[in-house]
Amino acid sequence: MGQKQTQKVESNSFADNEISQQAISGFLAGLDKLKGNGQVNLIGILQDVQDKFGYLPAEALEQVSNLTKIPLSKIYGVVSFYSQFYTTPHGKHTVRCCSGTACHVKGAERVIDKLSEVLGIEQGQSTPDGKFHLETVACLGTCFLAPVMMIDEHYYGNLTAQDIKDILNDYRSRA
Repeated sequence: MGQKQTQKVESNSFADNEISQQAISGFLAGLDKLKGNGQVNLIGILQDVQDKFGYLPAEALEQVSNLTKIPLSKIYGVVSFYSQFYTTPHGKHTVRCCSGTACHVKGAERVIDKLSEVLGIEQGQSTPDGKFHLETVACLGTCFLAPVMMIDEHYYGNLTAQDIKDILNDYRSRA
């Protein structure tokens, strides 16, 4: 299992880079969460790895398992349980569009369709330039803003299909 030296990602053109075992090892060696009192903050470690690499490469998960002595199956259990974790590269900005009842009734389908059209991707995909990843979620907990979407940590509510292009262009214009 530990023979593979790099992981090449084929799913998105923006991710056609290789992450070396050395890069992963060097990063993990510097994590304070792996040192100290014997307690392991697995979620914190996974968040740090994902912040560094943009997702959780399989090689990184294997190394975390080896360093923490947590079985790889348990680590994958945590990763698959929490929606914040990704095992494939994702765009820089995550766009989450609510498809819950209130949003559905107020036109979420049109908003989702417009997002797909403007971004040129379907739900669950990232743009080829790596700037956006599109997801739909059952609820964002802001029904009073229906229909609503989030980009990263920012909410946009009472959306119409016409609002989408302006909002996305604002993100595209940022450095």
